[in-house]
Amino acid sequence: QVQLVESGGGLVQPGGSLRLSCAASGSIFSIKAMGWYRQAPTNQRELVARIISGGSTNYADSVKGRFTISRDNAKNTVYLQMNSLKPEDTAVYYCNADLQTTERSTAVYRYWGQGTQVTVSS
Repeated sequence: QVQLVESGGGLVQPGGSLRLSCAASGSIFSIKAMGWYRQAPTNQRELVARIISGGSTNYADSVKGRFTISRDNAKNTVYLQMNSLKPEDTAVYYCNADLQTTERSTAVYRYWGQGTQVTVSS
């Protein structure tokens, strides 16, 4: 069993900042990648940022230069620093992790957190 727990969402004014955290726990042998997605009302879930085990990152064009994803491997935790927030960043933000649960199998599974609301409004 694997759990992902997000924190750090909330209400912020345009131009403000928030930092999201997501901690993975449970039956984890190796985390291959972690990422953040978001879903606004009536929209599909979209990738915001992703970081793989070697440290490479990729971002949605809409957040490049404003958001930064980072990871603490010792804590199995991924962070999303969000600066210069805009009203269009308002969404539920979901963390995910692609991981190997046991050394006895190379199968990689994707797990999701429960989501945290980010609202950007004056």
